[in-house]
Amino acid sequence: MSTSLFINLPVADLAASIAFYNQLGFTTNPAFTNDQGAGLEISPQIKLMLLTQPFFQTFTHKALVDANSHTEVLLCLSQDSRSAVDDMVQKALAAGGTAPRAAQDHGFMYGHGFEDLDGHIWELVYMES
Repeated sequence: MSTSLFINLPVADLAASIAFYNQLGFTTNPAFTNDQGAGLEISPQIKLMLLTQPFFQTFTHKALVDANSHTEVLLCLSQDSRSAVDDMVQKALAAGGTAPRAAQDHGFMYGHGFEDLDGHIWELVYMES
């Protein structure tokens, strides 16, 4: 059995966040979607759970971080090519996200990234084998 990763993110506007990630190509799983949260598939082993802030708060006694001003985690996804990195960033920008940093080319590794509607940082990387 392979290990799966479930990323849970608090969001201010669930419908807008679902639309944002759908535009990136992440697919919504209706079986795990209601008015409190949505399950999206990034890949067969990586799932994204978008949870309304009040619902997310039921899973922790800690205060939620405002990802627009503070960072708790950086999420990084590998991509199959440099153009796939750039394509995903362009999709994020078209969907209302931002790209706070320029692309970085290290020769053997190429990366870029975006922030989603709530300020969560996603890095994208292509590494030559």
